[in-house]
Amino acid sequence: METTTVDIDTRILARVILPEKPGISRGVAEEFLKLGFSDDAHKLMNELAEKARQGTLTPAERAEADGFERVSSFLGFLKSKARVSLKNATAGN
Repeated sequence: METTTVDIDTRILARVILPEKPGISRGVAEEFLKLGFSDDAHKLMNELAEKARQGTLTPAERAEADGFERVSSFLGFLKSKARVSLKNATAGN
């Protein structure tokens, strides 16, 4: 399996954010959990995914799909850290 730039970026982000460790305040954690893609962005991601399955992505579309993947990973890490932080805050009360 080939390692992509997205894979490398994702591993680096995980090392920076440390999603398995608490460390952000309740208010920040709650705001992180509100972040997400718009309906239009979801529609575009689905269209790009379908084109990828068909093998018809242009280079620009591939770059956009990779960007969505990076941002999705980033959001996942932030939300994971937020959930761990909220769980830790609740357990500490």
